[in-house]
Amino acid sequence: MEWKHASLPYFIRDDKQLLDKEQICKWLQTTYWAAERSKEMILKGIDNSLCFGLYAENGQAGFVRVVSDYATFSWVCDVYIDPAHRGWGLGKWMMEIVVDHPSIRHTNMTLATRDAHGLYEQYGFIRREMMRRMAGS
Repeated sequence: MEWKHASLPYFIRDDKQLLDKEQICKWLQTTYWAAERSKEMILKGIDNSLCFGLYAENGQAGFVRVVSDYATFSWVCDVYIDPAHRGWGLGKWMMEIVVDHPSIRHTNMTLATRDAHGLYEQYGFIRREMMRRMAGS
């Protein structure tokens, strides 16, 4: 599917073929939540998830990944807007698209963040403590 922004020259696609995977790896390896992931791990995550790319005229400007069983749950993760494209409300627009996507809008959605609670609360997410099991434990 494709969504065009009403007033800015951006569009969002849920087509993985369009993703700039090299750029996504570079972005995610600079974040607090994915810095320790290898490139191979990031690419495998993309392959096994519903992904959204945000695009400007000159290429990819953002990314969101959703892990889901498409029936009961969806985990929204790896939300990233390139710094050169921040401040235009693009993160909000991406979240609007994600939470209303026909494949997952009926599922219970979860996400984890240290620093963007206000953004996600606008889309119905509630702050809650979660348990976590690390791989290999």
